[in-house]
Amino acid sequence: QVQLAESGGGLVQPGGSLRLSCAASGFATSIYTMGWYRQAPGKQRELVATISSRGSTNYADSAKGRFTISRDNAKNTVYLQMNSLKPEDTGVYYCNAFRSVVPLGNYWGQGTQVTVSS
Repeated sequence: QVQLAESGGGLVQPGGSLRLSCAASGFATSIYTMGWYRQAPGKQRELVATISSRGSTNYADSAKGRFTISRDNAKNTVYLQMNSLKPEDTGVYYCNAFRSVVPLGNYWGQGTQVTVSS
């Protein structure tokens, strides 16, 4: 059974840091593009960062210079290190695994809440 389980969210003050983890089971993340998305209250889900199976990374402009996505294929886990957090980073953060060739896949986790507030 395919599962993505996010963890590491919580309440943090502006300027603080959090590290999100996404542990996958039921498939090998090494052949998937893994990504983090977030959804703020009343807004659409948006891309935060992705990392390809080859390790190429892509970031939303709002995340560049502050967030770092990484993967540990041996642990089947993807991380998002978030530094210098701002109130506008508040939202539910979702992990995604995507593959556009066989074996196809587009999997989502349940999300983890991140709240940046003083």
